[in-house]
Amino acid sequence: MKSKFIPILLFFLFASCKYNNHTNFSYLALGDSYTIGEGVDEENRYPNILVQELTKQGVNFNNPRIIAKTGWTTDELNDSLKLSVFNTKYDYVSLLIGVNNQYRGLSSYIFEKEFTQLLSRSINYSKNKSNVFVLSIPDWGSTPFADKRNKIAISDSIDVFNQLIKKVCFENNIKFIDITDISREAELNSDLIAGDSLHPSGIMYKKWIDKILNEWKI
Repeated sequence: MKSKFIPILLFFLFASCKYNNHTNFSYLALGDSYTIGEGVDEENRYPNILVQELTKQGVNFNNPRIIAKTGWTTDELNDSLKLSVFNTKYDYVSLLIGVNNQYRGLSSYIFEKEFTQLLSRSINYSKNKSNVFVLSIPDWGSTPFADKRNKIAISDSIDVFNQLIKKVCFENNIKFIDITDISREAELNSDLIAGDSLHPSGIMYKKWIDKILNEWKI
């Protein structure tokens, strides 16, 4: 279903960026398995779906650059970025990280410090700070993978990490988009989960994009 808010987003894209001389927009997506799209094909990764949806509306994008790997924690993404080459800044930058910190039982205090570093890097990689956005951590406790685990404890822990993410975003005036509620719909809708019983399907990623497009009017 076409979002009624997409035209507003398209206006925001052009009005806020001052990129009128650009033919194509560039997009850098940073994260872990949720960004690389573990369990789905390339076209169903959420960064690719976002580009596809905006391209349909006449906004041209280059293919997104994705720096992400299944299993990465905040420190591992930070380490990778230190070794990555950036020859240009990006029109748009997204960050989604933290589930593996939570899964491994790592310190939330250290997570906050490392996430803050990653957000600072994300801002530095962007041409315009207002075009950096952060997604919340999905709740893997709502997936079949967690069936023999304490799902309430998982959800509560995810909420703690997401509150820290939201806090850091607020302190830095960065857009925070909460997609955790969408991930929890998987408890009653198996179509939202990929074949590995853990990661989102393309259907769920599309729901994420619908929410991003809706909220980007702000």
